[in-house]
Amino acid sequence: MAKLKSLVKDTAIYGISSIVGRFLNYLLVPLYASAMSAASGGYGIVTEVYAWTALLMVILTYGMETTFFRFVNKGTDAPERVYSTVLIMVGSTSLLFAACCMLFLQPIADALGYADHPWYIGTMLLVVAMDAFQCIPFAYLRYKKRPIKFVALKMFFIVLNISLNLVYYLFMGGSDVFYAFLFNLVCTSAVMLLFIPDLKFGGGFDRTLCRKMLNYSYPIMILGIAGILNQVADKILFRHVYPDAEGAQQQLAVYGACSKIAMIMAMLTQAFRYAYEPFVFGESRNKDNKVMYAQAMKYFIIFTLLAFLAVVFYLDILKYILKPDYWEGLKVVPIVMAAEIFMGVFFNLSFWYKLIDETKWGAYFSFAGCAVLFAVNICLVPRYSYMACAWGGFAGYGVAMLLSYFVGQKKYPIAYDLKAIALYVGLAAVLYAVAEWVVIPDLFLRLAFRTLLLLLFVAYIIKKDLPLSQIPVVNRLVRKRKG
Repeated sequence: MAKLKSLVKDTAIYGISSIVGRFLNYLLVPLYASAMSAASGGYGIVTEVYAWTALLMVILTYGMETTFFRFVNKGTDAPERVYSTVLIMVGSTSLLFAACCMLFLQPIADALGYADHPWYIGTMLLVVAMDAFQCIPFAYLRYKKRPIKFVALKMFFIVLNISLNLVYYLFMGGSDVFYAFLFNLVCTSAVMLLFIPDLKFGGGFDRTLCRKMLNYSYPIMILGIAGILNQVADKILFRHVYPDAEGAQQQLAVYGACSKIAMIMAMLTQAFRYAYEPFVFGESRNKDNKVMYAQAMKYFIIFTLLAFLAVVFYLDILKYILKPDYWEGLKVVPIVMAAEIFMGVFFNLSFWYKLIDETKWGAYFSFAGCAVLFAVNICLVPRYSYMACAWGGFAGYGVAMLLSYFVGQKKYPIAYDLKAIALYVGLAAVLYAVAEWVVIPDLFLRLAFRTLLLLLFVAYIIKKDLPLSQIPVVNRLVRKRKG
């Protein structure tokens, strides 16, 4: 239990940069939506370009973040040698990528449909090259258990980026899409300078270790490509399969903006991942590790369901971060959030094949999910627009999650508390259905009713799995009263 509490503590610390940071980034959504109306499609450009950069990010890191944790915890090589070898590998490929992209920028922009605005693409290609390299020193900070610096650097980027965007789009009244990308480049470059003291190359470059790590990492890269395609393929494909070429950018703008409201789930899973990855590999030699993995899964599902209910119950308030011309897309929020829960569960399940060094399974599952997503988008987007994108992600992650669970129970069985998980999922589904079916015209009465439903879910959590006596602050107050 003590180690599980340590995981919770680290998740909370990393969550400052993930949850609070992304929440602050929500400021950019209404800012961009205000400066770039849905009809203009400007936010659609932002959505599509960032989708491409997310895919490139996975390719340029080629699984080395997870590989670093695996090899640095094996104990067969000096940690500093592992770190410097990975730094040199990812740094070299990122530098080569950036050079090639600048050399062939115009043909790349032409191929992506931005021939008139090549530097929309150029700035983000430079950003993704630096981001890929920075993943390794960020991983090193996690390995060294230095979450404060990790959070400080993440928050520095976020605050600086938001400040620059506010000055241009709000105070100066600008509307040029290019500046959204330019400010990202400026902030990423600033973080790169701050990382200089942590770039330790003293361990040298080990060719043998490099080959071993590449053999381990390439299935993770394939897995990552398939996984990120599950997140961004709909945004990349949309303009090519939607029948109305002129309306595609506008529809994508609505979908991209409304999907941002659902990103609270991505924040939770990202915060959990930052703490969980080093935790799992660090605990892989302990005999009771499977018990902790099962507990971590249950609590992850509990609190993501709580977040799901909180967002969908208060969507009548959250929608005001967007202009009214985006509200038509709010119906995607519950679907996208459910898909994010599936993705988080899939991530938690993924450690069985990473721990037994059979990462190829992750690629199989992800590509199966990706195939489902592609099929749904290609077949249904022409008829149902961005609703097909939302359901495609839901179906794709659902398939990948189920495949990983059933195969994992044969290869690396873990006794998950399926009964408790099913009860929580069932209760959340019932509460959501009641909130949707009970029509209350008055906004304040509707929110009060939904707050009561949310409190019922919280009460069930407290009764079944989180007694108040286990919460440190409450426990101290109770002891003080008894004393």
